[in-house]
Amino acid sequence: MLDALTLDQLRTFVTVSESGSFRSGATRLSRVQSAVSHAIANLEVELGLALFDRTGHRPVLTPEGQALLANARDILLRVDALRAQARGLVEGVELELSLTVDTLFPISVVGAALKEAQAAYPTVSMRLAVEPLGGPITSLIEKRSSLAIVVGEDFRDRRIVLEAISSVEQVAVVSSEHPLAFHQSNKTISLQDMADHLQIMLSDPTPFTEGRTFGVLSPKTCKVTNQDAKLAMILAGLGWGRLPFWQVERDLREGRLVRLLTKALGRNSQVTSEAYLAHRVDEPLGPVALAFRQALKRHVG
Repeated sequence: MLDALTLDQLRTFVTVSESGSFRSGATRLSRVQSAVSHAIANLEVELGLALFDRTGHRPVLTPEGQALLANARDILLRVDALRAQARGLVEGVELELSLTVDTLFPISVVGAALKEAQAAYPTVSMRLAVEPLGGPITSLIEKRSSLAIVVGEDFRDRRIVLEAISSVEQVAVVSSEHPLAFHQSNKTISLQDMADHLQIMLSDPTPFTEGRTFGVLSPKTCKVTNQDAKLAMILAGLGWGRLPFWQVERDLREGRLVRLLTKALGRNSQVTSEAYLAHRVDEPLGPVALAFRQALKRHVG
């Protein structure tokens, strides 16, 4: 009967599937291999089907096992979330609020929200990191942060809960002294025109985006590790790139930067991305995190 299924059996099934063998699964679960094999065999009896094909050197998921794996993972995530919520109700106020923020998000807004949260909970320590691209999501996956602010749709993980809070406008800009700035005084910039010049772009400190590119239009690139360095290189006339409007508004207004007049980088050389407040599904928001969340919504609203 399915009522006889246990969470332990499901967790063993998922672990063996992810580790690739009963021996590796036993190691990850800190059990002897026979106990793992027994748990899988009992689960197969309860379900009435074979989850693994054991005829080869290593066990391979059967089509039925592959079909049930996603459901098993989902059940375990929901149970972990339930346990975490109960733990949060018992434990009360956090000792520390740790936050990783996407470089595209205005840090002044984060500071204002943190100030409100700290005023409400003055004994709580706070830790803030600012990272590009896959950094915020990776900080949650690796449990280096309890909260993250993520910009864009490219960074998702089923272990992470995302809540849309605002949007960020990015504009394609170049120094007013750069050749592209003079070139566009006569005509609209083409994709080939931009490809002839260095593109300044962020590098990802994590393997989250390995093998993927984001908005790379030129074969000639200069990769930097943070947004301030990117702005400095563009202001210096080294190349062109996209930057958040909040970061370059003054430079545009005072003429140090100009927008690239091209249809290849969004209408008016601008693209808009959603910003999300994120946390792990198995780590619910405590009182301090909730206070920060409410303050953040007020300041971005």
